[in-house]
Amino acid sequence: MPYEKYETVIGLEVHIQLATASKAFCGDENKFAGSPNTQISPISLAHPGTLPRLNERQVAYAVRLGLALGCRINPLNRFDRKNYFYADLPKGYQITQQDEPVCLGGGMEIITPDYTRNIRIHHIHMEEDAGKSTHDAYPDNTVVDLNRAGVPLLELVTEPDFRSAEEVDIFMNSMRQLVRYLEISDGNMEEGSMRCDCNISVRLKGSETFGNRCEIKNVNSMRFARRAIQYEVKRQIDLIESGGEVLQQTLNFDPVTGKTSPLRSKEDAHDYRYFPDPDLPPVALSEDYIEKIREQQPPLPWDLKQKFQEEYGLSEYDARLLTERKKDALLFMDCCGDSKHFKQLANLFINKIKTHQKESPDTVFTKKQLTEFVELIAANQINITVANQQLFPAMAAAPEKSVKKLAEEMNLFQSDDGDFLDGLITEVLAKNPDKVKAYKNGKKNLLQMFMGQVMRNAKGKADPKKLQELLREHLES
Repeated sequence: MPYEKYETVIGLEVHIQLATASKAFCGDENKFAGSPNTQISPISLAHPGTLPRLNERQVAYAVRLGLALGCRINPLNRFDRKNYFYADLPKGYQITQQDEPVCLGGGMEIITPDYTRNIRIHHIHMEEDAGKSTHDAYPDNTVVDLNRAGVPLLELVTEPDFRSAEEVDIFMNSMRQLVRYLEISDGNMEEGSMRCDCNISVRLKGSETFGNRCEIKNVNSMRFARRAIQYEVKRQIDLIESGGEVLQQTLNFDPVTGKTSPLRSKEDAHDYRYFPDPDLPPVALSEDYIEKIREQQPPLPWDLKQKFQEEYGLSEYDARLLTERKKDALLFMDCCGDSKHFKQLANLFINKIKTHQKESPDTVFTKKQLTEFVELIAANQINITVANQQLFPAMAAAPEKSVKKLAEEMNLFQSDDGDFLDGLITEVLAKNPDKVKAYKNGKKNLLQMFMGQVMRNAKGKADPKKLQELLREHLES
């Protein structure tokens, strides 16, 4: 099949579950993994006579995300009812925003090894989640857990700007990083905190006309998203090439078979019978309110990455690794205010701290500890290998102790004492008379062999610069 003739076109609908204490329109607890049907109330169960009440924090989180993505914040917000029947939707409708969403426009850059592309955002709107239906727990029944019903969501809708599964992967990882930086969601796709619907179509390269699109619903893993997109693109091209037509459908992806299958014909807006929710008044957002949130915005990952490259002279690779988590990035930046050994600090964070925190995530490192550690190495007071292998574990185990004090107690400081080094050198040279003779006959590269042996005998306590100087004197005398 001539797949290279076709261009893939993808748009995303990203659902972000917000980390608020309560649900969107009632006071039910909002947390993951509670016992089924325990985080519910008459409001989330849609008992007659109950009324919704807006969660102010959901609005603030929506504005926070919109500002980070360069969106225009809509000063007047209205809520609508999206009507459809399903067992995990107690009211028979979902409270959402159809005509006047909270954020409009904006975009996010994705960076691939070969190019940078701006993905445009159409809008972001506020809504509530449905409950969760489980179809495979029992052979003859579906069970429904309504703990998730009413959980506050933001739905971010992109323009159809993606051209591959790899671009979708980069965008979703960047979005997860962003919501964690903003502290509006934990972004855990495995727990359903972030999900995406993928709208996929294909067209001949060079064509400006979009093909019929199919929507793959509720993909909660980037591995599954890549597989689903790749399968669906191939399916659509094969269908077109064989003379068939792609029907506009909503699809399910089965990770076991790796295939998509139809759920239903794709609905249009009129099928949901949207109308303004009469129980929720419009929400007016003043310029002062928006500006106050803007002033409270944390540094964003791409801004920190640029700062680390431009001000600290780090490589793109180092800067990217250092900005993966906001906590690490801010601590690194704080350390750079007290120490100018930026590259050594970066190496410490990337090679030691990240690895250690995977094994012991509760370890807390302080700026004072880390800058002291790096300064001891930079001042050539402690050998870098000894520092990494011995001092770092001791520092992690005793965060209350001065790093310098620890090094003293462990007798790790390097020595430039001439008598101490002379004794070590004499011992090594006496054991290697043939190699001493070879050195004197011109094999100068043997110097490193002698250096290595003396350093081993010194157990990392020899100052390499002073040692090399004395070793040359002994060999050339």
